Amino acid sequence: MRSLDSAALTDQVLDCFPSGSYALSALLRLMDIEASTEVPTAAVECKRQPRMLINPEFVAAHAPTPEKLLMLVMHELHHVLLGHTTLFPTLTPVQNFVFDCVINALLCRMFPAPEYVAFFGDLMDSTQFPHCLLGPPADWGRATWSLPTGIKALPQRQRRAVGDVYRALYSDTGATYLELYEILPRYLTEESIHGVPLLGSHHSGGALSGPLERRSPVLFDLVRSIVEEWPQPPDPIRGRSLSDLVTESTVNPRTSPGSRSLLRELIGKVADHGASGRIRRTGWDTVTVDGPLPAFSRRTAVQAALGLRPLLQPNTVPQRRRVDQGQRVHVYLDVSGSMNNVRSALYGAILDSKEWIHPRVHLFSGRVVDVTLREMRAGRCVSDNSTAIECVAQHIDAHRVKRALIVTDGFVGTPTGAHREVLKRIRLAVAYVGHNWNATDLAEVANFTRRLPQGV
Repeated sequence: MRSLDSAALTDQVLDCFPSGSYALSALLRLMDIEASTEVPTAAVECKRQPRMLINPEFVAAHAPTPEKLLMLVMHELHHVLLGHTTLFPTLTPVQNFVFDCVINALLCRMFPAPEYVAFFGDLMDSTQFPHCLLGPPADWGRATWSLPTGIKALPQRQRRAVGDVYRALYSDTGATYLELYEILPRYLTEESIHGVPLLGSHHSGGALSGPLERRSPVLFDLVRSIVEEWPQPPDPIRGRSLSDLVTESTVNPRTSPGSRSLLRELIGKVADHGASGRIRRTGWDTVTVDGPLPAFSRRTAVQAALGLRPLLQPNTVPQRRRVDQGQRVHVYLDVSGSMNNVRSALYGAILDSKEWIHPRVHLFSGRVVDVTLREMRAGRCVSDNSTAIECVAQHIDAHRVKRALIVTDGFVGTPTGAHREVLKRIRLAVAYVGHNWNATDLAEVANFTRRLPQGV
């Protein structure tokens, strides 16, 4: 049984959210909220039975109002959401610091009212560098605002570089994770950020310790659905979910006979075998053979005009053989971070099925990138390491695709609205892959599904 402090803290968290918003009831049914002085601020234990730990002493000192407590809880949920990425296998203290810079700026833009922003303003020291990077400027929200004193006190060259990043972070356009990682680590050391008050899960077992969808897939799916309901700023910060951090890599295709046969089976179900196309099947075809039976043709007409009587004349006869029937299928291959370990085998299986598929394969993560089969054979892979089914639906709609195969681990988000209708009106197959996979998101739109072998 939870202590009285934990029960009271749960009530406080419940009260700080607007009634009926953010799927909070579902979160509370899954995750216990417990008071704990073992964490400095807050943390989520990303296990099969997750817990949100909140330090009641920190809440009493720095988040006594519902608005400030909301910012603390939402900061921690952002850590959980972003923790599924595999872009940073081993996070350093400097990388943790940059995570907090971006999350805090995003929350300020989502909730720009002074009573919310005050949580960061009161917690951070704007006169000290790098503390001042973790919160907005004191006069933020006005038409013009000035840099914090901590940045102004830096040497000129450093002040210019850090100031540009800070202005971008709190501007209308925002700053990407990549921009911060390119600039800030040059001026930050573990010594300089020692003692800086970071929020949320920064311990070894927290939300940033490896793929969340593998350690706690139910929690990952729930938190994602909660964050999707959060109010978005009018000009969202670029890179808010690492979607702007596009990387290009090389994959070594590996043959996988079992996966190849299953992919061909799905492709055959999706293809329209009655139409003219490239799916090869056994059927009736006509062939021309020379025989003694009279037959009209251009050759016999010319020979007759010359007074010749050929002994053999061309005749057409039916014959069963392998012919091309059905249209090629468009393949959408998930290349998000959670698919890193199976990309080589999937590349090989798709290349082995090249006669059945469209000559361009559609790689998707947070966006769709088309690659030719030749580029796939060379191992080209472009990914931003996030995942979004919306970009697949938009690509299908824009290119009038009628038959498609999606190869994924299933953690792509549930299609809604117009995107759902686009996917429902086509012939769609889904091949699931990976040790941890999710068949829920695409269950309503898939006509055919199969799971590829574990060893893919």
